[in-house]
Amino acid sequence: MYYPEPISKLIDSFTKLPGIGPKTAARLAFFVLNMKEDDVLDFAKALISAKRELSHCSICGHITDTDPCAICQDESRDMSLICVVQDSKDVIAMEKMKEFNGKYHVLHGAISPMDGIGPEDINVPSLINRLKDEEVQELILATNPNIEGEATAMYISRLVRPSGIKTTRIAHGLPMGGDLEYADEVTLSKALEGRREL
Repeated sequence: MYYPEPISKLIDSFTKLPGIGPKTAARLAFFVLNMKEDDVLDFAKALISAKRELSHCSICGHITDTDPCAICQDESRDMSLICVVQDSKDVIAMEKMKEFNGKYHVLHGAISPMDGIGPEDINVPSLINRLKDEEVQELILATNPNIEGEATAMYISRLVRPSGIKTTRIAHGLPMGGDLEYADEVTLSKALEGRREL
């Protein structure tokens, strides 16, 4: 379908976002066209501000507008506990739970030889430096439950083992409200493996 060039560029921009196909991109573009000009300007400013004003914390790697981030600055948090996650979105998910009071370390990815991503391409060296400098007693590996996440967790646990720091892995299994009959074999296997006494 033919669109004037400004609309076409806007649609192309929206299709670069994850999960946005051509139809949704066109719908969003036309929605933006119907917005008040002040709202469009505020939207554009918010995009630019997020890109320019946010950076990664020099300690944990979480996305922040201050350095160090608010979590690393919070002295009430448990310094002996570090939860290792793949992305800043994972930190936000953990924080929503309001039950974890330790610190975090964001890897910015996972080891994936198929994609040419090795340990040196993610935020592992700074984690090892943190373990030397800080009084860490337990490292919780909360990488995604997929091949890359498992490989990353195994690599880090082997790297940390000689230091004597306790290394744990988050449990995997069935979601609350899920039915056994709909679970795949790997999920059931992990659920059985991670069982605990009641």
